[in-house]
Amino acid sequence: MEEEKRYELEEFVQELGEYKGRHTELISVYSPAGYSLLNVAKQLEQEKSTAMNIKSKTTRKNVLDALERLTRHIRLIKKAPENGIALFAGDISETEGQPQIEVWSIEPPMPLKTRLYRCDKEFVLEPLKEILEVSEIYGLIVIDRQEATIGLLEGKQIKVLQHLDSFVPGKTEKGGQSAARYARIREGMAKEFFRKVADAVKNNFWDMKKLKGIIVGGPGPTKEDFLKEGQIVTALKEKIIGVKDIGYADKYGLGILVGVSQDLLAEQEITREKKILEDFFNKLGKQPEKTAYGLEKVNKALSVGAVEILILSKKLGKKQIHELEEKARNISAKIEIVSEETEEGQQFKNLGGVGAVLRYEI
Repeated sequence: MEEEKRYELEEFVQELGEYKGRHTELISVYSPAGYSLLNVAKQLEQEKSTAMNIKSKTTRKNVLDALERLTRHIRLIKKAPENGIALFAGDISETEGQPQIEVWSIEPPMPLKTRLYRCDKEFVLEPLKEILEVSEIYGLIVIDRQEATIGLLEGKQIKVLQHLDSFVPGKTEKGGQSAARYARIREGMAKEFFRKVADAVKNNFWDMKKLKGIIVGGPGPTKEDFLKEGQIVTALKEKIIGVKDIGYADKYGLGILVGVSQDLLAEQEITREKKILEDFFNKLGKQPEKTAYGLEKVNKALSVGAVEILILSKKLGKKQIHELEEKARNISAKIEIVSEETEEGQQFKNLGGVGAVLRYEI
């Protein structure tokens, strides 16, 4: 998800989260990717009949008005958005008896999987919050000598992609030459299994463009043996961000691996922000003519189309961010929005929270 889209969705969720209804009259509608908006409109028409049974005259009127406005809004949409759509409507007036019915809609930056209609005292925002959590996708591998499971972490959702059994026999207690020969056979079978798993890793992850990193887990030295003997292709091996010691190599093991890897996952986003700002500060020191910071200088650079990358601190005001984003979009500049959770983020905020890498000197 582009940081600009993430910020817009965060703002949307934050705004709607602040509204509270006096009664169950705030309507949330989710239409998943690929679902017909005509069917959504039909459902809203049916909900009008149900709303007629609401005892409170005021609540009944507000819900019916909101449903009518939602229906009209849907009919104005000529084509169903590719990622689905989330719609909201209801009375947000702070003065009872003076209704203020508002309607909102948003196409999320990632496909919606939820189909929902609900009328409540609050808007239902959990499906959008889940999308915000899916900023990157991480590959998961848990392995021992008996089995291996390959999975995917998307937000909080863990998916099993493939499970493999090794059929490597257990250790023998017999001694002598036969035991040594048996051990060599076992080792050969284990290496063959590791390579089989490495092939499966390539098949599952190779074309995954949004793959941010891979985490490997397993008991004892097995996971290290796999990394050494499995012959994982270099491009994927370079994506391994951590190796964790866990005791399971099945679906349950994937959950444990995610649980013990929260330090790695949190570090990834912070690392990305740090790199953006480190690159900006390095350029500011070595090629100051190719940078700008502060609202006045950045606005000037935007006005002449000189901005290649616009960097904004989340601590800027909403209105200011939206205005700068619009100017950047008009000249096809890349937009990066950073937090102040790092030392670099704090330093950037102290510079005014607005910076740019320029295409050319001005």
